[in-house]
Amino acid sequence: MNVTHLISALGTSGDGIAETAQGRVFVPFTLPGERINLAINGNRADATAILDASPERVEPPCPHFTHCGGCALQHWRSDAYRAWKRGLVVGALAAAGIEADVEDLVSVAPGARRRAVFSAQMTSAGLAFGFRRAMSHAVEPVTQCLVATPAITQELDALKALAAQLAPLAKGAFHLTVTATATGLDIRADDVRAPGEAQRRALVQAVLGHGFARLSVKDDVIVTAREPMVLFDGIGVTPPPGGFLQAASEAEQAMQAIVGGYLDGARRIADLFSGSGTFALPLGRRSTVHAVEGDGAALTALDKAWRNATGSGIRMKPVSVEKRDLFIRPLTAKELSPLDAVVFDPPRAGAEAQATQLAKSTIKRIAAVSCNPVTLARDLKILTGGGYRVLSVTPLDQFLWTPHVEAVALLARG
Repeated sequence: MNVTHLISALGTSGDGIAETAQGRVFVPFTLPGERINLAINGNRADATAILDASPERVEPPCPHFTHCGGCALQHWRSDAYRAWKRGLVVGALAAAGIEADVEDLVSVAPGARRRAVFSAQMTSAGLAFGFRRAMSHAVEPVTQCLVATPAITQELDALKALAAQLAPLAKGAFHLTVTATATGLDIRADDVRAPGEAQRRALVQAVLGHGFARLSVKDDVIVTAREPMVLFDGIGVTPPPGGFLQAASEAEQAMQAIVGGYLDGARRIADLFSGSGTFALPLGRRSTVHAVEGDGAALTALDKAWRNATGSGIRMKPVSVEKRDLFIRPLTAKELSPLDAVVFDPPRAGAEAQATQLAKSTIKRIAAVSCNPVTLARDLKILTGGGYRVLSVTPLDQFLWTPHVEAVALLARG
């Protein structure tokens, strides 16, 4: 049954909110102030008709919008969208009782995402290759993507052809994580079994024929035509297959500039949840850095990059690495005592245990990087409870047209 309701606000997931007699429902692809006919199903609803459209509604630029599950907010005017996204950070900090200056949103342009996760599945009609459908696990075929870098989108046909060769190794849907690097596309296949010898040879020939840099099935490297290379402040790094990288190099550079500018002059820095060296390697040009990370492959990549840089004549300070699960065994206040500064960039769960130890430490400067405003606010609350001041928070939009937002917070003791 269709009912008419007003969209009162947008939730943190980017869905419109309608207050109904049955309670709050969430309506995708709607905007505040719109009067909508809704087909309600539990706490979710579909908009069957827009009776009064918001003046902020615009024509979505991508023909796959509302079908592909990648983007949620292409229908919103840019200035309103940007204000809402900055507001996600402001709201999370306010809810935690954190007083801080929140800077203007730093955005990247369309076509800046250097990584995309494609879904593929063999169907009765042939191979479906694209992204997950909105609110579904089904595969939505796509012919373009306005978010991903042209280095990826120009190879959609070649990637689909490669997926067709991998399809016999999968029971159902499988996924290709595709990363654009300076030396070509780096591809990791998941949810497929290991190829046999004949299949492996065929995959090698396909990768070489398409000009891809590397193909891995899970962590097993099938072929490396060229070492995939990303640059952290001019220092080349070969990340492990599917290893963590910031979504857009432009946003990464903005974060490196914020963190590096604030920590400039520190002699000894710890980079916690360091990954393959996003911050450790640029900081290592001027400071001694101790990088701590739970992923051994990422640390191996970081250490190799530092050694190659020093061997090639790039002036670097010592950068040491330590494999350690910081969720279970954070660096203690005593271990932190010889350091001048810390940068930490945890997964979405945040760094609660590590923040607790930092709050007990004598570290003078901290840069906190996060992809989750809620857990960032929680961690900042711990740090301010230990005597730190939040100097500034900068939100960054490297996940264009989605509800995800990055942020960098700078803190000082006293």
